[in-house]
Amino acid sequence: MQWSPEATVPESSSQPHSISISARHKTPPPQAQRQLHTDMASTNHAVEQEAAESEPIKFLSKEEARAMEKELYEEYRFGQQQLIEICGHSCAMAIAKAYPLSSLTRKQPTVLVICGQEQNGAIGLVCARHLRIFEYEPTIFYPKRSCKSLFLDFTVQCEKMDIPFLSYLPTEVQLINDAYNLIVDSMQGLSDEAGLKEQYCNILTTLKQVKIPIISVDVPSGWDAEKGKDDGINPEVLISLVAPKKCATHFSGKSHFLAGRYLPYDLQKKYALNLPDYPGTESIVQL
Repeated sequence: MQWSPEATVPESSSQPHSISISARHKTPPPQAQRQLHTDMASTNHAVEQEAAESEPIKFLSKEEARAMEKELYEEYRFGQQQLIEICGHSCAMAIAKAYPLSSLTRKQPTVLVICGQEQNGAIGLVCARHLRIFEYEPTIFYPKRSCKSLFLDFTVQCEKMDIPFLSYLPTEVQLINDAYNLIVDSMQGLSDEAGLKEQYCNILTTLKQVKIPIISVDVPSGWDAEKGKDDGINPEVLISLVAPKKCATHFSGKSHFLAGRYLPYDLQKKYALNLPDYPGTESIVQL
């Protein structure tokens, strides 16, 4: 009898290893299906990530930054205290990366943290607290304290950790140069630049004359958040929060860090941020 591919060996056959050709097309077991789906998802994500890496990182306008923050609060249910804590801790890590204790020239690892009245100032308070935990010796200048209960909590936390607060900023620049290794500028952020210049005019004048490095948080004080430097300070290090703002395209200092690794992937994709990969489990990355 001529053999046909459709033929199968009868059950009574004495050949134990003979199988039906149709068995080759059986559905894979559930475990194999799940693995297949996982592999496909990983491949798709890798393709998207590779495409994103080919695009330049996006620099946000003030409007985009505020809209994204609003979505984080309202749709993703993040809390303001939560985000301030993450950002402040990440800023302290960036400062420790840029200026490790062993690199400081003064005998004491002193750091002056200048805080504004709005959210950026609260981030500065948290940053100072974490710097203290990292064995730096921060001092805070907080000239216009917020009356918001959340910001008061951050202030109390610093006081309880024996972080000193200055009652005034010396106008004699050399006193600042001699007393501190670094200055953390956490005054402005996305606050109104014109209003800040008016409120902190004398502070900005002093900061323009200091010789020690300045680290600015998100937006250097005196800068326009989109147009960049007008009559502001010249920071040596810039720490952009979540995503760099448009003003950062004008930054020409020593190091630019991205800090605050918490942005959901869907939100990154929606705003086409094209953020760089963070190394390992780090919460900061140098741009």
